[in-house]
Amino acid sequence: MHPFDIRKPDDAIRPALQQKIDNLTKPKGALGRLEELALQAGLVQQTLSPSLSHPHNLIFAADHGITAEGVSFSPREVTWQQCIHFATSTGGGVNYLCRQHGFTLRIIDVGVDYDFPPELPIIPRKVGRGTRNFLHEPAMTTDELDACIAHGAEAVRAVHEAGCNVVSLGEMGIGNTSASSIWMACLANIPLERCVGAGSGLSDEGVRRKLSVLSRALDHYTGDRTDPRSVMRHFGGYEMVAAVGAILQAAELGMLILVDGFILTNCMLAARALCPDVMAYAIFGHCGSESGHQLVLDALHARPLLNLGMRLGEGTGAICAYPIVDSAVRMINEMDTFEGGRVTKYFK
Repeated sequence: MHPFDIRKPDDAIRPALQQKIDNLTKPKGALGRLEELALQAGLVQQTLSPSLSHPHNLIFAADHGITAEGVSFSPREVTWQQCIHFATSTGGGVNYLCRQHGFTLRIIDVGVDYDFPPELPIIPRKVGRGTRNFLHEPAMTTDELDACIAHGAEAVRAVHEAGCNVVSLGEMGIGNTSASSIWMACLANIPLERCVGAGSGLSDEGVRRKLSVLSRALDHYTGDRTDPRSVMRHFGGYEMVAAVGAILQAAELGMLILVDGFILTNCMLAARALCPDVMAYAIFGHCGSESGHQLVLDALHARPLLNLGMRLGEGTGAICAYPIVDSAVRMINEMDTFEGGRVTKYFK
């Protein structure tokens, strides 16, 4: 794996940032989380005047071998069908949100079991035609793991070179809640039964079957449950590992990372296990309705901005949170100071 040079932002600028925020025409702390976000953006960008430029939503897509065990409500072909829908339609869930909030959408195929026509705007980085069935064997090889990390990093470098400094990450992969549940159980040390939910719509009986399959897979695993690379290789989806690579690269480049739902929060869990300082760059968009999402947020000590009962993925929850981040950045740049607004500063 390419070594990422990720460090916490230099704290030397913090007092000046806090002073600027406190000198705006409001009581200290009156704008709550907006003030915290403005401070975070200023720290990440090392400036008293942070900005958001050319936001992108990157969707990594791949299929999962574990779907052969009946752990998913949706059929496997929905992965490639949705990718085509994202690429050719303006009416997908993620499409209209990207359009509404000014995001550029990019779709990266790292492992879909389908050959997309080359004329489609889908970036071809296929590592395999879906992972192996991790009930019986590791989901991927070490070389495939490293290739996925590299593809995720490459996708972020490309948008950064185009002027992007804030990125949301999404995924498309039927079966990826199963992989995410095992990542969570291992890397957050949470009992598996608390990590497994209905995904895209399983019945109670379906959830019980899913838990049974995942329990057997985890029982067969003889690796180190605290080793993120081992857990990612044995149970990962190609798209999830690519998202981890994207997170690490975005942090190295000093970008703000908008974290989406259950899948991407578990990708952040893996990224943190690889490099704890990555958390300084993350803004958690929402807490979704998928069972386990709040638990993994708690494990990360993360406070999401929204709780709308969403569970679509694709980056949609992160994009919905973007206007709040935008408001925070506008606050620090556009709000009057007490002196500029000719208002008496009534506190120290």
